[in-house]
Amino acid sequence: MTRVISDMSMSLDGFVTGPDDSRENPFGTGAEGLHDWIFKDSTDEDAAILDEAVAHCGALVMGRRSFEKNEGDGGWGDGGPVGDTPVFVVTHHAPTRRYPSVFTFVTDGVESAIRQARAAAGDKDVGLHGATTAQQALNLGLLDEIQVHVVPVLLGGGTRLFDHLGGPVTLRRRRVVATPAATHLRFDVVR
Repeated sequence: MTRVISDMSMSLDGFVTGPDDSRENPFGTGAEGLHDWIFKDSTDEDAAILDEAVAHCGALVMGRRSFEKNEGDGGWGDGGPVGDTPVFVVTHHAPTRRYPSVFTFVTDGVESAIRQARAAAGDKDVGLHGATTAQQALNLGLLDEIQVHVVPVLLGGGTRLFDHLGGPVTLRRRRVVATPAATHLRFDVVR
């Protein structure tokens, strides 16, 4: 069964980017270490969690801002964040220039993007990239699971992962794995 999963690295105070994130500074000020659990400080446990997420990902949904900060040279290169895995970019306006075929631009909202991503993913999962996309999916009742990789840093500002919720959301903890670089938390969204 295809599940829709938000999977993000986050500071202990809830930020997925630091202040002043941009194309030149995609993680924001002070947030460069949010992904050290993947790269610099990765353990076998960290690598297994990343490998599991990549292996089960059949499609991604992200917002235009996340796309523009990371696509092309200096970002993902000619592919998306998971190589040739299809990426559905939610945007108000379709771009006028051409992008690699891995990207599909969706102008009729997150719900449509997730529906298209589910079809493309087959029996694999749909991953959500970006705070706004995750918040919208959660508010629409479309998010099945949340995985956060809590990094031991306090950023004090930036983009919060769960800033605009329509009310309380009940979660059921599925897994906790602590490594030196991150505490990996996985939850089901209870409906």
